[in-house]
Amino acid sequence: MQINHDTRCALDQAVELLNTMADGDTPDSLVTVADLRTYVERNDVSGVGSLTEDDLRAVREVRERFAQVFAAQDSRTAAGLINALVAEAGTTPQLTDHDGYDWHVHYFAPGASVAQHLAADCGMALAFVLVSGERDRLRRCEAPDCRRAFVDLSRNRSRRYCDSRTCGNRLHVAAYRARQRESAETASQG
Repeated sequence: MQINHDTRCALDQAVELLNTMADGDTPDSLVTVADLRTYVERNDVSGVGSLTEDDLRAVREVRERFAQVFAAQDSRTAAGLINALVAEAGTTPQLTDHDGYDWHVHYFAPGASVAQHLAADCGMALAFVLVSGERDRLRRCEAPDCRRAFVDLSRNRSRRYCDSRTCGNRLHVAAYRARQRESAETASQG
């Protein structure tokens, strides 16, 4: 799947927003306005001024709606969720070339709130994934103790874990050790 830089950035923002949700032993990491500011700065979300409790509440609502898109059972359901999200954000596509980036499209209206910004830009990025017939690339980690979101952009759609260095390696090491134990037990019995 070939996507441009802006769509990739918006998908990354959506995934990182989803991954702020509480999951098992991991607490919610988007509970204060300071947490929201950290998210905005870490993701280089442009055009965001001061943030308030209302912004935090609205972004948490957008996050929940992204979670519904990732959990959708079929493309029609995902499309309906994305359409509603983008429409409510007041999408207003416009070309821009800010901060040293070449021409690209922002989908949020000038003066949009951070929640509208995320809903519009990330919603459109999710729409592009759906339109290209690649909804199955919107995934959750297959590690039994992890449900982090990710977008599988591998050529062969083979990515199974949110991070191969943590979840993937941990499971591979556990499987290796289990095989070693089984082999040792078999050898001691024979």
